[in-house]
Amino acid sequence: MSGAAFAVRPRRPEDDAAWDALVARARIPTVLLRTGYLAYHADRFADASLLVHEGDALRAALPLSRHGDEVVSHGGLTFGGLITDDAASATRVAAWLEACAERLRADGVRRLVYKPAPHIYHRRPAEEDLHALWALGARLVRRDLSTTIRTADRPPFAKGRRAAVKKARDLHVARDPDLHGYWALEEATLLGRHGVRPVHTADEIALLAARFPDEIALYTAREAPGAPVLAGVVVYATPLVAHTQYIAAGPEGRARGGVDAIVDHLLREVHPATPWFDFGISTVDEGRTLNAGLVRNKESYGGSTTVYDRYVLDL
Repeated sequence: MSGAAFAVRPRRPEDDAAWDALVARARIPTVLLRTGYLAYHADRFADASLLVHEGDALRAALPLSRHGDEVVSHGGLTFGGLITDDAASATRVAAWLEACAERLRADGVRRLVYKPAPHIYHRRPAEEDLHALWALGARLVRRDLSTTIRTADRPPFAKGRRAAVKKARDLHVARDPDLHGYWALEEATLLGRHGVRPVHTADEIALLAARFPDEIALYTAREAPGAPVLAGVVVYATPLVAHTQYIAAGPEGRARGGVDAIVDHLLREVHPATPWFDFGISTVDEGRTLNAGLVRNKESYGGSTTVYDRYVLDL
């Protein structure tokens, strides 16, 4: 590799400030990779993260959790991948990832599961890791389909969706601090429609929203301020992407177009200048099965496809 010599070592608690400083200037800025977010589920995921230093300068970080003889980047996150700043280059990243792989192999790890950030999260192109992984022999093992709107030139809502928004215009839509109160509706919706529970508990999502108020927010639709919640959407915001999670509506909320009112409000009032608006994935079974009804619903808002990939590198 051209450039300065580097060293790879495990992350330590005293590295948190430098880690967060790297995330703040990273080419893929996201709250998911900040230490305060990683810490909330540290009891469930054994940290195996690695740091890459050139002299005293932290140049890259690889968030990892260990699961037996396998590491994942990261087991508790939608995506992880190598965190780099503008000092990264193709040759540097290739060498850094190869050295990380060697370090993991020496530590008895047999497999690296790598979840790169989709391109919509990139402040500038940052896919050197994908080429480096391919060169090392990694293989694509999963591809989830998400639905995304490019806000600068978003197409109009489908006719039926426009009618729903018009019908819902008298609803009160606003940011809502009561995540605990909303979670009963979210849990009932997920259990009733999909037979699953939310990944986060009410306490966890409330903790994260309090810890990152600029990045994590709940928006709800009600008949009037103080009336029961008809529908809600949790938004994870980065400088580049507003990502919806935990979308729920009760029977009346669905009949009144509560979710439509919230999405319209988010696109017009809250995130019109955020480059991308992402509805999340519509696939199950390791990405192989597409929920056609769910994706059509998201596409009716004007969205089209972004993929979330997963690679495996045998060590």
